[in-house]
Amino acid sequence: MPEKPVTSYIVSVFEKPTWRTVLTTKDKAEALAMAKEIGDKVRVEEITPKLKKR
Repeated sequence: MPEKPVTSYIVSVFEKPTWRTVLTTKDKAEALAMAKEIGDKVRVEEITPKLKKR
């Protein structure tokens, strides 16, 4: 039985000239709270890996 892929959330902040990762978590609420705390120039990305076919 294949395992269900787990979604990860990445909080990044823009520091000229690149984006820097601040937090990586599996909890969406925690990621959004961190982004709100940081303020401007923040993005939250959602990543869900694809299952490998055998």
